[in-house]
Amino acid sequence: MDQTDPPTPDVLATTGANGTSPAPDGDGGAATATPGPRRKKVSLWDRGKFLLLLLGLFVFVVAAQVSGNPLMSWGDALSIETRSSWWLLALAGVEVVRQVHMYIGERSSPYYVFWTDGVFGRAERRMLRFNDWNRYRLSRAAKWVVTLVVALFIYAKLEHVSLFDAVVKVPDAIWSAIPLLFQIVLLLLLVVGQFAAIFWFMSKGGVEVYYPDDVKTRFADVWGQDHVVSRVRENVFYLEHPEEIESKGGYVPGGILLWGPPGTGKTLLAEAVAGETGKPYVFIDPGAFQAMFMGVGILKVKSLFRRLRKLSLRYGGVIAFFDEADSLGNRGQLAQGFNRSAEPTLSRRATVLGAQGWRAPSYADGLDDHAGCNGVHYLSSRAQAELYGQRASAASGLGFGADGSIARRGGVDRAVMPMGGMGGGDMGTLQALLAEMSGLKKPRGFLNRVVRRTLGMKPKPPPKYRILIMMATNMPNSLDEALLRPGRIDRQYEVGYPSKEGRVKTYKGYLAKVRHELTEEQIDRLAIMSPQATGATIKDTVNEALTQAIKDGRDMITWPDVLRARVVKEHGLPDDHEYIERERHSVALHEACHAVAAYRLRRGTAIDIATIERRGGVGGFVAWVQLEDSMFEWRSEIEAHVMVALASLAGERMFFDGDNTRGVGNDLQTATRLVAENIIGAAMGDTITNWGWMSGVGLGTGSIDADRPLGRQVEAKLRELYERTEDLLSANRREVLALTHALETHKTITGEDVEAIMEGTVGPTVDGRRYHEDEFLEIAEEYHTSALAAHRGGVEDQVQLPELDRVAAKASARAPSPAASPSQTASSAQATAEPE
Repeated sequence: MDQTDPPTPDVLATTGANGTSPAPDGDGGAATATPGPRRKKVSLWDRGKFLLLLLGLFVFVVAAQVSGNPLMSWGDALSIETRSSWWLLALAGVEVVRQVHMYIGERSSPYYVFWTDGVFGRAERRMLRFNDWNRYRLSRAAKWVVTLVVALFIYAKLEHVSLFDAVVKVPDAIWSAIPLLFQIVLLLLLVVGQFAAIFWFMSKGGVEVYYPDDVKTRFADVWGQDHVVSRVRENVFYLEHPEEIESKGGYVPGGILLWGPPGTGKTLLAEAVAGETGKPYVFIDPGAFQAMFMGVGILKVKSLFRRLRKLSLRYGGVIAFFDEADSLGNRGQLAQGFNRSAEPTLSRRATVLGAQGWRAPSYADGLDDHAGCNGVHYLSSRAQAELYGQRASAASGLGFGADGSIARRGGVDRAVMPMGGMGGGDMGTLQALLAEMSGLKKPRGFLNRVVRRTLGMKPKPPPKYRILIMMATNMPNSLDEALLRPGRIDRQYEVGYPSKEGRVKTYKGYLAKVRHELTEEQIDRLAIMSPQATGATIKDTVNEALTQAIKDGRDMITWPDVLRARVVKEHGLPDDHEYIERERHSVALHEACHAVAAYRLRRGTAIDIATIERRGGVGGFVAWVQLEDSMFEWRSEIEAHVMVALASLAGERMFFDGDNTRGVGNDLQTATRLVAENIIGAAMGDTITNWGWMSGVGLGTGSIDADRPLGRQVEAKLRELYERTEDLLSANRREVLALTHALETHKTITGEDVEAIMEGTVGPTVDGRRYHEDEFLEIAEEYHTSALAAHRGGVEDQVQLPELDRVAAKASARAPSPAASPSQTASSAQATAEPE
């Protein structure tokens, strides 16, 4: 039968009698002949393979006739087999004729058309009546018959029997050879089994299966992430009711990525999904695909998904959770420079890390440097490309010359180090995971795939596996883009820091598990004081507060316990260090100036704690928390930050006759950087030019000269804010001395205590009313004068820190006569008895 389809009637109609078809010439005149259809030329191997097989069989039978018979010559054997196996030579002759026929058909179109359409075309048209599957089965059956006949023929010649006798003797020969075959198979199994056992053992581990009764977590246990929970509920609904979307032509989303800071509840949310659905929960350890030998990771992936498919069919669905999915890494194509975005993304990320803590990258990476008016989305795509092209060049140390050429700035070649190739797992692991998540699903079961196919039956199609893949990471940009495409990971949810309402709910949830006496107002205050608290940190804080209570011999948490727990967890334990008198006073006054300036100037913030307890190289600090979740800062707010930083220098010089410590150096660096950064890029000075773009000035490069216009603007702005800070501290001298005394007395006070001292109310540990009595200022000035004299070296011993009881004693001395009203007497007694 020919190897090409017969020509269609249209082809024959346009073909001439000599096998050519007319074609118009270039001038539109007479047609020129073009070659008609011919047989496609075949390779030399395809042309001679059957001839070689037949001749090889003939040589074999001649050699079989000679073997075992020393009296038989090759000539006699050739003569005998020519008479007995003439049909092999006849088949070889037919094959030669067939090849000659094909050779002519490759060179003569009329000859090819005649045989194809007139002879073999009829048989081909009859075969086309069968469908493809039946033709495939007939072809396969014919091949098996030919193969068995050839094998029996060879066996008959080896045994010197006829073909019919060979058919009878084959079963007996196979039965006799079973012991030998069994030994060979057993030896192969032992050799291969050793390697299979090793790789099977290494492919296990790192995967834990929790069945429906094992998971008790529900969505109600996930506090502070209501917006994410509501979206995940949709996936749960479609997992349990797939027909709701599949019947309308859609498909069930099969992948969810949860990304966000550590401890925000990503793993807990995945457990809640398993608990709500009642499906098995498969937890994949982040190091499950790390292996010593190449290929083990691929085996683990295949074994994992084989198990997932079985669980899916048994329970109607399964949830697979990949924790720390960034360990899967990427395939290296994005690692040679930047991942998904240009260098501005990296600079922005570094700024965010230093200023606000962790924040995951988003689609707006690279645009946030132009924050405001929705980044630069108001520009055209061409303008954005030009802008980012220049910024990327500047980031790599390149500048644009006056003629448009590119010149290197500063002579520093800042190369970007590649981020590595795989990042996690071994070679091929990620590719295997991608293929399993969206590849073709083959029919399951050995009987279905092998036995039914052997019997000529169509295998049953694979079932629909209800597998929900959930991944969690705090480094979403390290994941391969092919992994995040729809069809694999259909939805991506940010599990960020909880809102204030979420933090309140989380605090209440964990406090409900212990005994406490915190009020609703205190819990609300606690949530405000913890703007970036996660579920894990809140749980740890409550546990630390319980530990503090147990240390004091109680089993009930009080408000001071919670405050001490927050200080320990957020700022660490203080060193066992005691200041000398005059140094303790200067450190306390330094921090008091910061606290007064922060309390009077900042809006939307609150002081968390103020302390003079030493921690490493830090002598003391004033910590604050953000009360409002604002996105932008105004120039007035930046100026307030600078004044808070300058308050230490202004206060030390004010109270110590122009002298100051080296401890103000870091505050001056902060103030200078804030002013310079906002003059350069946010019009905080006398100009509205973006100096950072014009001159390539980078903070930290040391390129701001004091005698240049930009440096003079920075100095002028700092002096202006310094004078305003001096005026503020002068107007609040009493408050500065009051906070100094409280810090020297208690070493650490809370923001509520600071507020009590500033406003003259009662705080958790400090009675601020006493600091607003006239007698306190006299005592505080007397003590400060003594500390100033000790600082100058005028006295050897500084007076002891006065206690508030002296204030109460002086107030009693100046109390009204016995004829005073009972209410005034009661008020005075209450002030005296109030604890410190």
